[in-house]
Amino acid sequence: MTKVLCDVYKTKKKDEAYLYVSRKDALTRVPDALIEQFGKPELAMTMILTPEKKLARADIDKVLQALDEQGFYLQMPPAKETYMLDLFCKLDKE
Repeated sequence: MTKVLCDVYKTKKKDEAYLYVSRKDALTRVPDALIEQFGKPELAMTMILTPEKKLARADIDKVLQALDEQGFYLQMPPAKETYMLDLFCKLDKE
């Protein structure tokens, strides 16, 4: 079973953009160009990722594969239309 201790970073440059990296590699495998565009990474959380874990806005299999192959996973914010639809659906259920 795959278990990865993962640090998730946020940025002030783009709301809801997150950079996932394994704790053992930290930011060493993230290209400088991406860090430059992402801005100064701020640690948002640390968690253990396994294939069974559910993530709110990312496919766990894609995250684990990206961490293994390239050393990071970049989660971009959802499209505004989808985001607004999510909010509407949540409000509608309440």
